[in-house]
Amino acid sequence: MNETHHPRVHQVFPAAGTGQRFGQPHPKQYTQLAGKTLLEWTLDAWIGLPFKGERLLVLSGDDAVGQELARRYPGLRCVEGGAERADSVLAGLTAMNVADDDWVMVHDIARPCVRQTDILALLAHCQTEGQGALLARPLTDTIKRNQAGRVSTVDRSQLWAAMTPQCFRYGVLRKALTLGLTEAIPLTDEASAMEWLAEPVGLVSGAADNIKVTHPDDLALVAFYLKQQGRLSSN
Repeated sequence: MNETHHPRVHQVFPAAGTGQRFGQPHPKQYTQLAGKTLLEWTLDAWIGLPFKGERLLVLSGDDAVGQELARRYPGLRCVEGGAERADSVLAGLTAMNVADDDWVMVHDIARPCVRQTDILALLAHCQTEGQGALLARPLTDTIKRNQAGRVSTVDRSQLWAAMTPQCFRYGVLRKALTLGLTEAIPLTDEASAMEWLAEPVGLVSGAADNIKVTHPDDLALVAFYLKQQGRLSSN
């Protein structure tokens, strides 16, 4: 009797960027917050999840700091990334030896406040629907378009702000990123590669505190959210 294959869940954390908009002499993932780096806060958010699969941290080739921090996380493997996010994620996928129908979750290393309940909800949606999806948030602000100095209001009823993690089948995600990069398609995230390949993409509503750290001012908000979640002491 053939053994039934149960798709596994793998994790990829792209962290090869330099964080130029952060305005600091070091990559933003190594900024200290309450005694830990941003990278550690993000990786800690995934501890204890019931996933059986590979865990990859994608770093720039000369990133000794990231390699040293990765040693604190059993089972976390470092892979050298590329110039852009899509290059780094593809490098991580290429380094894997997994089944095409396995799930891969890609998560920004600068999103330390992601909730495990949202991660599990995303996976449950993907498994139920049989297709990939991402965490996202419906826009609530009034959105304006500026075209040559003429301002107009955009209908926000169908607009969502993309978050991570984003979860897709390994085989089709690797294909989408490979072909997209070959064709020089602007790929801002994994979902954009899947959209370009005309693959279905689902949206799962995520918590508003799953923010991405972009500027130094964001750190105070991260500390506030971590305290609210009980992950950071308020003392």
